[in-house]
Amino acid sequence: MIRTIGMMELNSIARGIEVADEMLKAAEVTLLLAKTICPGKYVVLVTGNVGAVEAAIKHGEAVGEQYVVNKLLLPNVHPQVIPAINGSSDVERLRDLGVLEFFSIASAVVAADAAVKAANVELIEVRLGVGIGGKAFVTLTGEISSVKNAVTVGANTAAESGMLVNKAVISAPNKELLQYLL
Repeated sequence: MIRTIGMMELNSIARGIEVADEMLKAAEVTLLLAKTICPGKYVVLVTGNVGAVEAAIKHGEAVGEQYVVNKLLLPNVHPQVIPAINGSSDVERLRDLGVLEFFSIASAVVAADAAVKAANVELIEVRLGVGIGGKAFVTLTGEISSVKNAVTVGANTAAESGMLVNKAVISAPNKELLQYLL
């Protein structure tokens, strides 16, 4: 079970690929994601025990130098977060809907983790910067009171930093929307 994730976001694709390789060589971590994101950035996501992920992030930061845009170390991550990032969530039906939108990829991951820990909701997706101008968003579903609570908690994680773009809670979303969310 994944318990800790680390992420590096770089504004150079070439350096991003190099950082991914160096992170894997520096510590006993598993690569979850390494890909380009908009606008011309590169993101690396790894998992392992806290010490290993911390060492990989530290090494990645040293190799990435001035190309590092953001980094994240998130211990005790909720089990729903990684499948939501990978687009493999196990959500079968759309109930009430919550949406959180961010300027930062790291902010979205932290918010998704906080939201799902705060309320009885299911993460649908954590979309990380691909095809959306480098922004990120989180979609989640559950009963309306739980969705409201999760959205509030998730939004509060990024409110002070200014990384929250917007949020929405939609009660009883139209069934036609389902095919575009699940």
